[in-house]
Amino acid sequence: MHPAVDTRSTRRLARLPIALALLVAVAALGAWRAPDAGAVVPTADWLEALDAPNRMLFDAPSSNNGVPLVHALNYMNSWNAAGAEDADIDAVITLYGATTFHGLDDSMWAKYGLGAVMGENDLAGAPYEVNPWRTAPVFDGATLPPASIEALSDRGATFIMCNNALTYFAGKVAAAHGLDAEVVYGDMKAHILPDVTLVPAMVVALDRAQQAGLSYHRQ
Repeated sequence: MHPAVDTRSTRRLARLPIALALLVAVAALGAWRAPDAGAVVPTADWLEALDAPNRMLFDAPSSNNGVPLVHALNYMNSWNAAGAEDADIDAVITLYGATTFHGLDDSMWAKYGLGAVMGENDLAGAPYEVNPWRTAPVFDGATLPPASIEALSDRGATFIMCNNALTYFAGKVAAAHGLDAEVVYGDMKAHILPDVTLVPAMVVALDRAQQAGLSYHRQ
């Protein structure tokens, strides 16, 4: 049985500025018991697999109406047009801040009302009840399946989610709905998309990626 979602609390959470939330995240995380990190992949593990000659990281703390996905798609297609195969291209897209929940499956979006939480609406103007980035992101008023997480992952793109961000924002959702933060975190962690890799901290992942020589594209 899914927990009842308090729509008033959801609206209040939706109004919480993401920037403010990120500013207080460090202090909030320090007060919590460290979560089980059994599924968290060390940066070196996913980074060492990126051995293509063309490598770019798309730093996406904001969904920006699907622009990060479109940029990644454009990057891969442009290299294809120049003669490179998908195997010669490594595109890495980050999921943290306002994009954290885009790494979760549809059941989490429905269960916790994440469309309303993130203020993201479908083409009819209603909050998403499914993760729009999974298979059918919308860009400039049109659905663009080739830019989805599943489609890009099938071509070799890498999606990484910040565990610190997931822990923090799961706690905010839990507080809004009167639920236990660790239970909500565990629930969300168990429903990360199979094409998404959970990393300990995005700030470290970004640092390591730059040290490894990946090009950087801020979204």
